[in-house]
Amino acid sequence: MTRTLPQITHTLTGDIRFHQGFHSRFLEHDRDVIVYLPPGHRKTRTKRYPVLYLQDGQNLFDGATSFVPGRDWQVDETAERLIKAGEIEPLIIVGIYNTGLDRVDEYTPTPDDRLKKGGHADLYGRMLIEELKPFIDSSYRTLADRRNTGLGGSSLGGLVSLYLGLKHSYVFSKLAIMSPSAWWDHRMIIHEVESLAVKPELRIWLDIGTAEGEAVNALPPLRDAFLDKGWTLDEDLKYFEAPNAVHNEDAWAERVDPVLRFLFPKTKSTKRRWLGRFR
Repeated sequence: MTRTLPQITHTLTGDIRFHQGFHSRFLEHDRDVIVYLPPGHRKTRTKRYPVLYLQDGQNLFDGATSFVPGRDWQVDETAERLIKAGEIEPLIIVGIYNTGLDRVDEYTPTPDDRLKKGGHADLYGRMLIEELKPFIDSSYRTLADRRNTGLGGSSLGGLVSLYLGLKHSYVFSKLAIMSPSAWWDHRMIIHEVESLAVKPELRIWLDIGTAEGEAVNALPPLRDAFLDKGWTLDEDLKYFEAPNAVHNEDAWAERVDPVLRFLFPKTKSTKRRWLGRFR
């Protein structure tokens, strides 16, 4: 007897472009890339836009491709709403699909001696900086300088985004670090921050859900490491503990709005209006 699986409806909103099978000479597997273009992109031929690169691209825009079917981050819906309301700067958002079983290796800076895997984040970073970013900059009307380029992700995607952002702050100036796996390899990412000789010019959103188990314990020390290196809360560092939030796409979808407002604010007055909601 053949069982028919339910069809998952696509949930894409706005102007979305696909690039299938993006190839890298640094990594074993090709990957898909999905690009969100802001409202008005087609109407103006000269305007250029900042860019936010996000990991786990299949989970960002479309419930039909997300890890949990029907549950995506709703990044496209949130960006459309905020841009049309004039609450954030119009921006291009690039979702980089993970490659399944190789996700752990590509998203981790070091091997973990307990898990016996990981450590290819530098190669992943070369793909992102030397291959994907030039492709996006040549294919779309981007503002390619570091001041207008952001990077982000959740879980291991948050870990690799923070690691690459710190190492390549000449490329990126805005980081969206959501529920990062700061526990990885004996909290190596905290040691990376503590070992910084000079504070890079980075604007960082850092969050965790209070119902994420033991992962929560590593976040206050990570926050404090940033503060010790000169970041200032609610200026260039936003730290948020989401009450009762767990480690999944629904929880991260709830926080896309404040992340975009913090990293790509339209005006200073807009920033002041919403900042108090997430204290």
